[in-house]
Amino acid sequence: MKKLKSWLASANTLDCEFPLANLPYAVFSAKEQSHSIGVGLGDQVANLRMLEEAGLFDDLSPSLRESVRQSTLNPLMGLGSDQWGALRQRLTALFSHIEYKEVVEPCFIPQADVVFHLPCQIGDYSDFYTSVHHASRVGALFRPDNPLLPNYKWVPVAYHGRASSIRISGEAFKRPAGQLKVPESDRPALGLCQRLDYELELGIFIGTGNSLGEPIDIDEAEQHVFGVSMFNDWSARDIQAWEYQPLGPFLSKSFFSSLSPWIMPMAALAPYRCHWTREASDPQPLDYLDSATNRTQGAIDIKLEVWIETEKMRANNQPAERLSTSNFKDSYWTIAQMVAHHTINGCDVKPGDLLGSGTQSGPAPEESGSLLELTAGGKEPITLSNGEQRTFVEDGDRIILKGYCGNEQHRIGLGKVENIVKSGNSHLP
Repeated sequence: MKKLKSWLASANTLDCEFPLANLPYAVFSAKEQSHSIGVGLGDQVANLRMLEEAGLFDDLSPSLRESVRQSTLNPLMGLGSDQWGALRQRLTALFSHIEYKEVVEPCFIPQADVVFHLPCQIGDYSDFYTSVHHASRVGALFRPDNPLLPNYKWVPVAYHGRASSIRISGEAFKRPAGQLKVPESDRPALGLCQRLDYELELGIFIGTGNSLGEPIDIDEAEQHVFGVSMFNDWSARDIQAWEYQPLGPFLSKSFFSSLSPWIMPMAALAPYRCHWTREASDPQPLDYLDSATNRTQGAIDIKLEVWIETEKMRANNQPAERLSTSNFKDSYWTIAQMVAHHTINGCDVKPGDLLGSGTQSGPAPEESGSLLELTAGGKEPITLSNGEQRTFVEDGDRIILKGYCGNEQHRIGLGKVENIVKSGNSHLP
C-alpha cells in the first residue's frame, strides 16, 4: 500500500498512527478557548474552525462550512457521507500540497497542549454482544452445558445502555457500589464492587439518521455510520451476576463507560476490509441481515489491545504491560448488521448515537477482551511481570485500550482510551 505523504514531518514517521491516510476527528480546547472540532495529523491537531476562517473551505457547501465551526461533531455527523467525503478530500489536499503549508500550519496545535472532550452529544447508546468467542467463554462459566443461548446465532443481541455516564479517556472514576449476593448469605447486601472489569470494545458513531418507522437496509447501513472509536464498557461483574435476570444489566454497567477522544472515519478503514463468513454448520443470517456486499467486505481488520499499569508499576517507573490482543475481524456480526438490526423494527437513530460492539475476543483464550475470561471468572489469577496478581481490576490500576489497522511499516490508529480506578465511597448507607 502506497503511503500518502504530508508536508508535516511528524505525519510521515514510521511509528505515526495519525498519518494522512487516517485524519480522525476530535473535539478539543486549548488555553481556555472554546471547544473546537479538530482533525489529527501526526502529533498535531488541526483546528477546523480556523481553517474555515482562513477561507480554505469557501467553495464547500454552506452547511459543511457551518458545521466545522461548531463545538461538537453532531452537525457534521448529520450531513451525510457525500459531505464527509468532500471535507476529507479537501483536508487531504491541504495537508499534502506544500503550497498550503504557510496558511495551514498556524491552524495546528500540538496534541500534547490541548484538552480533549467528548466528540459529540451522545443522545442514545446501545451495546451489542457481537463476539461469539466472548459469548461462548462467558456462557461456559455460568452454563457449561449450554454456553450459547438459542438466539445468539440468529440475532445481533443488544441492550440499551446509559449515555449520561459515558466519559472521555483520562478521567478517573470511583469503584461503584450496588447490591451484592454472595453464596454464603441468603440475602443481598449493599457494598462496593469487588469484581470490577473492563470490556474491550469499539464505539460506532451514527452519522445520518433515519425516520421513525423506516428501517435502514444492510447495504445502506454504513452510509449512516460516521466512524469508530475505542470504547471501554466498564462492568461490575458481581453486581451484574445478582441483578441481570430477567431484564439484563443495570447498575453493573451504568456507573461509567469511556471513549477515546478520536473517531476514525469509515473512509480510512476502506483498505482494511475483509470477507465476512459463517461456518457452514451455523445458521445463515435472515435476509435483512445478509447481502453480497456484507459478505465480501463486511468484516474489518482492526487490531485491538488491552494494557495494564498498576499503582506499583507507576511508583517503580515500570511501563504498562499488555494483557491481551484480539481483532474486530473475528466479530460474529458486522457493523452493517448491527445498524440494520437496530432499525428493523422502525427505531430511529440520530447523529451522535453510539453503538458499542460488545467485548471483542478472539478464538484463543489469550485473545480475551475481559478479565472475566482471562481469569476464568476469577479462579485463575494473572501474574504480571513484577509479581503482582490480578483476578479483577484493583484501585489504582490504569487500564488502557488501543486499536489500529495495518502493520509496523504502515498503520492508522484509533488512539487509546485509558482510565484509573479510584477507591469507592467508604460510607455507604
